[in-house]
Amino acid sequence: MARWCAGNGWPVHPLAPGMKTPMGNCPDCKAQHHDPRTCPCPSGGRPCHGFHAGTTDPRSIDSWWTASPNSGVGVACGPANLIVIDIDAHSAPVPDRSRLLPGISIHDAVDLSGLASGFDTMALLAAYRQEPDPAQDTTTLRVRTPSGGLHVWYQLPAYKVRYRSSAGSSPKVALAWQVDVRAEGGYIVAPTTRTRQGTYEPLGNVRFPAPLPAWLANELSRTGHVVSRRQVPPAVVPPARGSRRPAAAHRVLDPLLDEVARCGTVAEGAAFTEKLNRAAFTAGGLTAAGHLEESAIRELLTATAHAARPQQTSHNEKIIHDGLAAGAARPFHLKGRS
Repeated sequence: MARWCAGNGWPVHPLAPGMKTPMGNCPDCKAQHHDPRTCPCPSGGRPCHGFHAGTTDPRSIDSWWTASPNSGVGVACGPANLIVIDIDAHSAPVPDRSRLLPGISIHDAVDLSGLASGFDTMALLAAYRQEPDPAQDTTTLRVRTPSGGLHVWYQLPAYKVRYRSSAGSSPKVALAWQVDVRAEGGYIVAPTTRTRQGTYEPLGNVRFPAPLPAWLANELSRTGHVVSRRQVPPAVVPPARGSRRPAAAHRVLDPLLDEVARCGTVAEGAAFTEKLNRAAFTAGGLTAAGHLEESAIRELLTATAHAARPQQTSHNEKIIHDGLAAGAARPFHLKGRS
């Protein structure tokens, strides 16, 4: 499962065997309080600091789970551009109706008898907005938790908006009572992970997150979950120099695109990310040298990538953007005849 998640562009980190919490830090990190962002352990191949160690590097993943094959899989939501609506079903006293849906006044005429969990408040919020209940959303990945709750996974557009994580019991930032949000600064337990309490079981046949519904995005914004709005930086392509040689450029690029396309016939383990990055980097260099048109080649890369991995469009676009920008810094000057 760790390799499958990483193949989708979702950074992963080990969970303690039988638990839903990350593995403990190394002795040095346990003894010292320091900023996880500056800790050398994750870059050195040690999974300290939970989701801060999240990676898609196959070597680290193989090393971690070879050393601890019974470890569960955690997914770092922020870097994965994921947001998960975590619906709880804990046994807890129901608060006053003013705290059930933060910022929404529930009229006294609304009968709340029987309300007992996050499933009820989520359904209430959806009904109030006249929208489908996310718990019943069969278009996206949903995972039943051992405690009887539900994780509803959604994909965020790359670079657009970052959302903060929250707990449904928080008096400051919350979506609904007993409904947590797993996003920036948090992680989610991957489907099929086994704990002492049971297994995180995916529901139905859908195994990939759908785009976050617009109405839920509005609710997250209304309840203070937006951390920042991102701007997509344009790829900087230096002015073209020398003569154009598109035919020769395509003889270099097309085999790389073919490798990306063939990944569509393999569910996992095809090194899709590496192959797409190589194609985008090469295309950036060819574009910077003046042999190809940037807009046309970006469309070609995007179409090829989406055909091979349609379930991860945001991840594909980020790889293409970054690869083109990196390749543009190293113009690819062709030799020989056209």
